[in-house]
Amino acid sequence: MLQDDYILRQIREMVRAVMKMLFQVSTVELTPDVIEDTDARQILTNLTDLADNGKIDEAENQLYEMTCDGDRQNLEIGLLFYYHLNGKDDEFLEASNFSREEIMMGIQDLAERYNLSGIAEAFRTEIL
Repeated sequence: MLQDDYILRQIREMVRAVMKMLFQVSTVELTPDVIEDTDARQILTNLTDLADNGKIDEAENQLYEMTCDGDRQNLEIGLLFYYHLNGKDDEFLEASNFSREEIMMGIQDLAERYNLSGIAEAFRTEIL
């Protein structure tokens, strides 16, 4: 339990730091509203709706397909998607066959796809 709480806090703070550094977003709580583009915001909403209905793998697969093109807007969507997932309680994640470690790995993979290996490495070393 303590380990999960630690991972939850670390993921939250690191995503907030990356959002501030890359997208100049500085807010206490990250919501879809930080995305200025309405189409991108709707894509994020669609992904989080899938996740909220327990279809995290399906949402993650869609996110992966989107982020293969290197579009920076999709990086922002991906970070906010994992931030949203991280806000779910352990029971929800477990019922959806997902874990905080998978959230962390998803962020690492996302960062690596955007050639942000330093950020990906920070997630590995800081959280583990």
